Amino acid sequence: MKIIQWKLKRVKKLQIDFTKSLFCVKYITMEYTIILFYKYISIEDPGALREAQFDLCKNLKLKGRVIVSEEGINATLEGTDKNIEKYIKELTSDKRFADIHFKKSGGTGDAFPRLSVKVRPEIVSLHLGDEDLNPNEKTGKYLKPEDLHKWFERGEEFEIVDMRNDYEYKSGHFRGSRLLPIKNFREVPEVLPKIEDIKDKKVLAVCTGGVRCEKATGYLKEKGFENIYQLEGGIVSYMEKYPNKNFLGKLYVFDGRVTMGFETDSPEHVVVGKCEKCASKTDKYADCKRSRCGTHFICCMDCRDENGLAYCSEDCQKAVV
Repeated sequence: MKIIQWKLKRVKKLQIDFTKSLFCVKYITMEYTIILFYKYISIEDPGALREAQFDLCKNLKLKGRVIVSEEGINATLEGTDKNIEKYIKELTSDKRFADIHFKKSGGTGDAFPRLSVKVRPEIVSLHLGDEDLNPNEKTGKYLKPEDLHKWFERGEEFEIVDMRNDYEYKSGHFRGSRLLPIKNFREVPEVLPKIEDIKDKKVLAVCTGGVRCEKATGYLKEKGFENIYQLEGGIVSYMEKYPNKNFLGKLYVFDGRVTMGFETDSPEHVVVGKCEKCASKTDKYADCKRSRCGTHFICCMDCRDENGLAYCSEDCQKAVV
């Protein structure tokens, strides 16, 4: 009788262990998706939309950032593949957001530390003040990734203006593109004179997912850039369709991945980023560990200390040590 009881206990323990192992396998192989999207549309009650978005994301265990404004919505979120699809289905059931273009890429499960849903004056800060405009009324012509690729293939004459911040450009950019010398998007009006020489040319504005170019190209039209285009879906949409073609390096993103790409193991992939201390090729970013500094810069692993910490200058390192 004792032997039978021991065997029964043993069988139960094996069943529990087996169940645990299945859970572990399921957890390890779980896949995540990151979505990037926006929509310029009049929102009568941003506060109500903020609450609805917070509840929806929380229930689906999504993390990331959602900005709601009277002028629309702008977001980047991460969750399991299944929950992201549920989110998209729920959001697009609202006729205001039925035609949103969602840009998808592979997630890590911890690309964002938490969920943030906020109401802001603008869905992307340009601070045009009295010159503010509605992209639904004035914006640049949309150019599909397929058409941009054709422009490259047939040697079309055009200028690419990168509307991103300077540190984003360093890890990846379009071949032959021109960078506006800005550290923040709201500096665009100040540096506009830097591209006055191409005002009469065919100009394509590009940014990560497209949202910054909506107002920026409208503003450029206001300032006399008549033949102005914007890349539909942003740089990420072109990269997805044409990995390692014309966009060189990796795309800077505002999440835990820092940079991302498609088919980066391919022999065609090139690293364009350079360590800002030794000039070796790398696309690894770091924040200067001096608390009073915090400069965000590209730094290879060889130029970090024995603890893997990075300092943007000898002065910063000496101040800490």
